[in-house]
Amino acid sequence: KGIEPTRPRSRERAVAPGTAEMPPLKIGFGCPCCRGKSTRERSEATPPPPIPGVLCDGCTEAELSAPDMSVHTIPTKTSVTVLDASTAFAGLTDTEKAYAQALGEADWQGAKICFLQCSPESVPIFCLLQLVFHATPAKGLVEAAKGKGLSQDEVDQAVMYCASFFGNLGNYKSFGDTKFVPELSAEKMYTFLTAGAADVAELEKLWEDCYQRMYSLMPRERQMGLGKTKGISTYFSSNCEEEDAASAGKFLESVKLSPYNTRLFKKVEGGKNVYTVLLASSVAGGGSGGTVGELCKDHEFEGSTFKVVRGDFAALMGRIVANLRRALPHCANAHQTGMIEKYIESFEQGSIAAHMDASRHWIKDIGPAVESYIGFIESYRDPSGARGEWEGFVACVNREVSKKFQVLVDNAEKLLKLMPWPTEYEKDNFIRPDFTSLDVLAFGSSGVPAGINIPNYDDIRETEGFKNVSLGNVLQASYGQKGAKPITFLKAEDQEMYKDLQGPAFEVQVGIHELLGHGSGKLFYARDAASLGDIVNPLTGEKVSGPYYAEGATWDTVFASMASAYEECRAECSGLYLCLEPSALAAFGHEASADGPPIDLTYINWLHMARAGLLGLEFFSPEIGKWRQAHMQGRYCILRVLLEAGGGLLELKRTTGENGQPDVQVVMDRAKIKTVGKKAIGNFLLELQIHKSFGDQAKGAAFFNKYSEVPADMLELRAIVMARKEPRKLLVQPNMSLAPDGAITLKTFDATPVGMIESFVARFPAKDDELMALYRQENSEHDY
Repeated sequence: KGIEPTRPRSRERAVAPGTAEMPPLKIGFGCPCCRGKSTRERSEATPPPPIPGVLCDGCTEAELSAPDMSVHTIPTKTSVTVLDASTAFAGLTDTEKAYAQALGEADWQGAKICFLQCSPESVPIFCLLQLVFHATPAKGLVEAAKGKGLSQDEVDQAVMYCASFFGNLGNYKSFGDTKFVPELSAEKMYTFLTAGAADVAELEKLWEDCYQRMYSLMPRERQMGLGKTKGISTYFSSNCEEEDAASAGKFLESVKLSPYNTRLFKKVEGGKNVYTVLLASSVAGGGSGGTVGELCKDHEFEGSTFKVVRGDFAALMGRIVANLRRALPHCANAHQTGMIEKYIESFEQGSIAAHMDASRHWIKDIGPAVESYIGFIESYRDPSGARGEWEGFVACVNREVSKKFQVLVDNAEKLLKLMPWPTEYEKDNFIRPDFTSLDVLAFGSSGVPAGINIPNYDDIRETEGFKNVSLGNVLQASYGQKGAKPITFLKAEDQEMYKDLQGPAFEVQVGIHELLGHGSGKLFYARDAASLGDIVNPLTGEKVSGPYYAEGATWDTVFASMASAYEECRAECSGLYLCLEPSALAAFGHEASADGPPIDLTYINWLHMARAGLLGLEFFSPEIGKWRQAHMQGRYCILRVLLEAGGGLLELKRTTGENGQPDVQVVMDRAKIKTVGKKAIGNFLLELQIHKSFGDQAKGAAFFNKYSEVPADMLELRAIVMARKEPRKLLVQPNMSLAPDGAITLKTFDATPVGMIESFVARFPAKDDELMALYRQENSEHDY
């Protein structure tokens, strides 16, 4: 708070202490922390310092560290790849194309919710960029900006920022949750944006709304998190702390209201906490007849008031519903019709119960030509681990590739018996899921995964089943091309084999991870305690006595903020453990002997995981002692387990790179994988599962946090990782469009930053007044 004078809000103009108001649209000399005008004396002839530069007096006096700009900018060398679905789309019938296009439009209209779930400034930045690039195509704007005096490097920096913003659906990285800012100065960025034909008055209004926050890197703003010392989260008002999330969790459980589609805003009135629980829905107000609307009122709970209010994201939820209605006439069967109807009910009424019913229809819709799922799904970005980010996808089923996954499903029950826990800890009946390879047509969310295991509702997964999907064209885009550049942190003799097999190995890992990782294990509930007395805890050798899951409790609500990382780690371990089994490899067309050494593909899979654990150090923030990405935290834990195993299995060998700087190599003895490695991963996986089965958050947290720790030697390695890290690829998606004559086409864009921008111009109009109204409505809640 001592630096508040140099950090004006985005709705104010920057005012340096002791000076008159700055001219509009200018920041002046940039502080790489707060981006406020420096108070240091400079002559008019002195150019602004480069970024990162000298901290301003306010930030210096507050003893704030300058941000690492390699973390908070996107390099212009970042690779861009295209998600190709043209062949799959061409094979659809006209009815299937109409169904896919309507669902795709619902997905992408809903994706605008991600801007509101990302940061306070993401909406005006999005609207600013749409205005600019609709007025002047990206290629034309590049030339116009160079005519205004910008260098090629500066233009490239501006374009990469815009493409990265679109690709992440906001100004925080979808993988890692750190904020990124433009590499070029605010003045140069403004020159770039105003070089075209966009309406100047509208442009300046949007610029005023966002430019301060666009550039600000105050410590709290550098990453997502909950609380003044942790980070920002628009799932909560800025005055919320972890204890507020915990209180809300207890309240929601008490009234049997799922947190998946909620947000939490807090006010203090007369010394009393008054919370508003916002439910995403197209309708507002209360209701009757047993619907969620009956809960839309004030509740007194543990000394606080909780106001349950529907209508969060209402305008966008209404668009989603309208497009789902367009899909109804093109449904292929009764399950698709039932699914869409329940989606509509869920998004109109704010009902997770209706979404669960939609999911029940979805898992029964086996092998459709067009696959989809939509809603508030994954909780990775909620710091408390309970609220879902918007996600919607539509894809074509690749029947030929899906055959191998069906072979894996056919062998699933046998493979599950090979897991390192007793049969009592496995589901009573394995419900054979649909497991397909999909070519994605649209994925409306901040990031696109390689595989998915859904729904996330424990009670449905336990008793009714789930589906697995592998996103084939995502895997192809990520691993389909063999690059000439050496792979970091691998020794020379592993380079070619790794490049050749990382794609096939990752396909095997994803398949097992989704089906037999997320799809395995049993949860024990208190309601069944009387029948659990004879089950033995393999960790203690004693009969079980709990704790168990209480009525209404779920994996996410019990394990809270660590649930995602813990579960991803468990699923990754399952992939490593079972990829040693010949029958699992055979499903993917790979031959292996039970008695022989690991085949090359298995070795590369284990090596890939160990290297991923090392790379995971990038996603740990030493300043706040927090992990920022669930998968990478899980992989780091696995790295620690493999190192702890000893026996010569794994070594992180310190070296000097060709550039003379410190380097490290991941060196694995493949002969030890089936012995030392399997035992270590098996024991680790067993303990993860036992604590999960019992809902024993205390013991599970202590165990998992032990391996999540980053000691001094690992921090030294992190410095090497950070110095040699490579930017994550941007993924350009195609766009389905509906012509006035009813024709539906799929357009693919170039694998360039300009191609990314062009895809969003094709996808969305120049203006969205309703979206801006939603931003203004809640902006005061996010006082960062």
